[in-house]
Amino acid sequence: MAGAAIIVSLQQLKGLLGISHFTNQMQILPVISSVFNHRKESSKRPRLFWISAAAPLTSVVLSTLLVFCLKPRAANIPQIGELPKGVNPPSMKMLYFDGLHAPLVIKTGLITGILSLTEGIAVGRTFASLQGYQIDGNKEMIAIGIMNLAGSCSSCFVTTGSFSRSAVNYEAGGKTALANIVMAVTVLVTLLFLMPLFHYTPDVILAVIIITAVVGLIDYQAAYRLWKIDKLDFLACLCSFLGVLFISVSTGLAIAVGVSVFKVLLHITRPNILLLGNIPGTQLYRSLHRYKNALRVPSFVILAIEAPIYFANSTYLQERMLRLIREEEERVEANKEAELKCVVLDMTAITAIDTSGIDAVYELGKTLQKRSLQLVLVNPAGSVTEKLHRSKVLDSVSPSGLYMSIGEAVLDITSSWKA
Repeated sequence: MAGAAIIVSLQQLKGLLGISHFTNQMQILPVISSVFNHRKESSKRPRLFWISAAAPLTSVVLSTLLVFCLKPRAANIPQIGELPKGVNPPSMKMLYFDGLHAPLVIKTGLITGILSLTEGIAVGRTFASLQGYQIDGNKEMIAIGIMNLAGSCSSCFVTTGSFSRSAVNYEAGGKTALANIVMAVTVLVTLLFLMPLFHYTPDVILAVIIITAVVGLIDYQAAYRLWKIDKLDFLACLCSFLGVLFISVSTGLAIAVGVSVFKVLLHITRPNILLLGNIPGTQLYRSLHRYKNALRVPSFVILAIEAPIYFANSTYLQERMLRLIREEEERVEANKEAELKCVVLDMTAITAIDTSGIDAVYELGKTLQKRSLQLVLVNPAGSVTEKLHRSKVLDSVSPSGLYMSIGEAVLDITSSWKA
């Protein structure tokens, strides 16, 4: 959103500085280059751009009246000029569903549709987070689709959730959907009857309204918070920001989506495996890495997986668990501690498992059995338990069956060794 806000603000430099020969490109470098190359055109800019956009309608009315009253002296101020009245003509007769251009139309429609939906939902969620409410992505997509269907019948461009208009609406204090209805009716009345009144409206005041509205969306503190919390989230934010700033909005969004998908795939294919220990004086078992007071249980290796087990990560999880068990065996042998006899696998966080995951658990049990180690499963979810029962894995892996907690498993197995 910060990158889009900067892009929108940069595009308003044309009206703000009074430059008539401005670039049509969106990237930051061409815009800055155009500003410097045509800086002489901006030497006669008016001082009206300091008017606050907190009341945009008042600004437009006052600036228009001022330019109208100073017509002889305001000749060098860029103005909107003549605007055609009325709404766009119907275009239903121009819709063709066959011909040589149909494949290109379908391809272009799919691409622009995906990008407009992504941008519209991103804009909506940005303002939703600012106001503390939630939006329904499905309803947003339905609204954008209906809007474009109606627009295609009335000579309209492809539309989405407008960034600049949403920012102005937010700054003006709009709270509900009624603000959009009022805005739509106002735009319709303006198109039909009030267009001549905007002849003397200076471009600079429109630029100021948009810039004032979107600058507040640049939240550098949120980026710093992402850096402190999650480096991959910060990378997605940075890539999106730079992509929007130097390439285009669509490219920036595509980069952000790509980085986010990569992050999801990384978490799926490389989930966390924790080595657990007991908190002294309690029945709690926590990560040995995160809790310094957690202690290893003699003769036990207690592991926990923090993700579902799918075909994408089953091999990695199996190899990673065997590596951890081997490292524990080496540590026990080096420190001359009690021999390892049992591996406890905490399945609390495993919310789902497929056949590849079941095979991985089965192969892990067989491998440990050959090394005279017992595998015990603790607290799997209901759906996971059902699949393990149907696959007969529990019969071959854990003679003692399932346990509801790690503490119960440790006490029961320790008692069986003493018996």
